[in-house]
Amino acid sequence: MEKQLNGIGRRKAAVTRVFVTKGSGNITINDKDYKTYFPLVYLQNQVERPLKTVDVADKFDVKINATGGGVKGQAEAAMLGIARVLLEINPEFRPALKAAGLLKRDPRSVERKKFGHKKARRSYQFSKR
Repeated sequence: MEKQLNGIGRRKAAVTRVFVTKGSGNITINDKDYKTYFPLVYLQNQVERPLKTVDVADKFDVKINATGGGVKGQAEAAMLGIARVLLEINPEFRPALKAAGLLKRDPRSVERKKFGHKKARRSYQFSKR
């Protein structure tokens, strides 16, 4: 791989564009280091997961543009984007990434509010008399 490869990841309302080049393992999100962008350790682990699953954490530099959603959605969208790019780099990574569940887009999102209800499913209290 001599050029930059890119992929896209989505989760809830978050969308991330992921660019991977050969390098030393730097991960930047919106021009910040991923450890400052995601101060919570479990979100940092989410972003690193695909790279650690196939043992290439120190071979590639990852640049991510994240928009929309919250921090958790962006972290999981980044995880999916990185996994998709790694698959493009080497198709032999597929069994390991698939076994870790990193190639599946999480379809869960917020259900819309219905009219006549307080929330999506919660009704107003019923009064018989």
